[in-house]
Amino acid sequence: MEAILMYLKVFAVGGLICAIAELIMIKTKITPARILVLFLMIGAVLGGFNLWTYVIQWAGAGATLPIIGFGSSLAKGAIEGATSNGFFGALGGGLAATSAGIAVSIGLSYLICFFTNSHTKKN
Repeated sequence: MEAILMYLKVFAVGGLICAIAELIMIKTKITPARILVLFLMIGAVLGGFNLWTYVIQWAGAGATLPIIGFGSSLAKGAIEGATSNGFFGALGGGLAATSAGIAVSIGLSYLICFFTNSHTKKN
């Protein structure tokens, strides 16, 4: 029963983040790319002030998988790199903290390209 409640929490938090993005797209003329950058920056700010950690502890993967979680990880890695190696550590720390997710995203994108037939939409 406890596992089911955790799955519901993860689904609710991840779904709420996606629903907020969808509402922004419907109610405003902000493009999806700008919403993506906005959510990344929100995650970086919340991660920089260590506020997103509490949401991650409560919601688990529902808070780490959306782009807000990526921004939070990026900011935390940059802060850790800056404290240990200065300015250049800040540049590399964020990339080191998120490199596994980036590598998996690129690898799966290439794998999906082999099994799908992508083409431009004709009007």
